Amino acid sequence: MKNFSNNLPPSDQPPLRLRERKEEDELDLTPMVDVTFLLLIFFMITAAFALQKSIEVPPVGDEVAASQSVEDLEEDSVVIRIDGDNVFWVGAPAWEAEQKVLSKQDLLVKLREARGDNSSGPAKLLVQANGDSRHEFVVAALDAGSGVGMEEIRLMNYEDGDLDL
Repeated sequence: MKNFSNNLPPSDQPPLRLRERKEEDELDLTPMVDVTFLLLIFFMITAAFALQKSIEVPPVGDEVAASQSVEDLEEDSVVIRIDGDNVFWVGAPAWEAEQKVLSKQDLLVKLREARGDNSSGPAKLLVQANGDSRHEFVVAALDAGSGVGMEEIRLMNYEDGDLDL
């Protein structure tokens, strides 16, 4: 066999270099730590921390509530009636008839009207909810009463035919 490398002049041959290998090849974890911290910050910021509201409900055997009739409660209270079709009806002692309210925003307006200027009207609210009404409408009525500054809010449920309308 012929050795062709010897035929080339010594200046044309590339110098042979061996790559020196490090003793330990280390993996750089800095980018992985950065990504982990970014994910942690993202999830902490986007986490929903909802404040839970609660409503005090007297026990069922409350003697004071049992001794009052619906008529007694309606005398000096603003009344929100929610029928089975989830329609609000607002009545006030100063009004002759209930007024139909179509939206939750209009409910706030009617409650302010019923309360009067400078909150001089009745500070009691009675929410009468039909058994077929949706829970979100009952909560909206309770929130609206709280929003206009009603001091005493009562909740009552009824079935069709229970109230004389």
